[in-house]
Amino acid sequence: MPSTKASPKQDGAPRDEGLRLRARLRYLYQGSQPPAVRFRLTVIVIDLAIIGFFLAAPILRNMGWAFYVIDYLIAAVLAIDLAARAYAWSDIKDWLKRPIVWVDLFVLATLLFPIWLFNLGFLRMLRLWTLLNSDFFWRTVGRRFDDTRVEEITRALANLVTFVFVATGFVYATFRGHDGIAGYVDALYFTVATLTTTGFGDVTLPGPWGRLLSIAIMLVGITLFLRLAQAFIRPSKVAFPCDRCGLQKHDPDAVHCKACGNLLCIPDDGR
Repeated sequence: MPSTKASPKQDGAPRDEGLRLRARLRYLYQGSQPPAVRFRLTVIVIDLAIIGFFLAAPILRNMGWAFYVIDYLIAAVLAIDLAARAYAWSDIKDWLKRPIVWVDLFVLATLLFPIWLFNLGFLRMLRLWTLLNSDFFWRTVGRRFDDTRVEEITRALANLVTFVFVATGFVYATFRGHDGIAGYVDALYFTVATLTTTGFGDVTLPGPWGRLLSIAIMLVGITLFLRLAQAFIRPSKVAFPCDRCGLQKHDPDAVHCKACGNLLCIPDDGR
């Protein structure tokens, strides 16, 4: 009677395929070679297109069933991307400890359950924050810059823009139909006017909760504006950690670490 026991070679085949897939994904998501960079640039462009859809979603909801078809297509793309990133990571438990991952998972949940999480749809714009604050983005785009100013300005601008549209979505979802908030543009107008402390007064939020929200928008908005201004004014630095004290940023022409005096050897691109 022939044996039905699988050979070691057959048992190891699925494992070998899984290892090859993981190595391939790790190369694409973390590699520095031109094909990997082109792949990540493509993913970033798709991400920006998805964020554009999130931005226009309050207006596009009138499309009816077509809106939900696009919603689920985006959910599929985002789910595949997150699964690939998780599989490419060396330790999935370590990957799940990152706050950015949980934000992306929540965004995915709003896409998978658009009816039940309708009032939280404005939080999808957090995808802009997770993208521009991710190692994935700066390993691809930021590698072209040898100083930290561009990165700091981009991060500060991303924080401000994300806050504006998250606050706008919250105002629209919570106060729609009250005191001039008839549409999304009205909510955006109120948010920008409040955030910049212009306060024309033609659109206001009712009750004490409306006043408290206005105060919160003003305080957070001023803070984010100051951070953006600091990013523009602050002297340019390069990311070069000192091997003695660990100081991460130094002046581009620094010879010694200003914290411990250690001799530095910052690469010069000849500019």
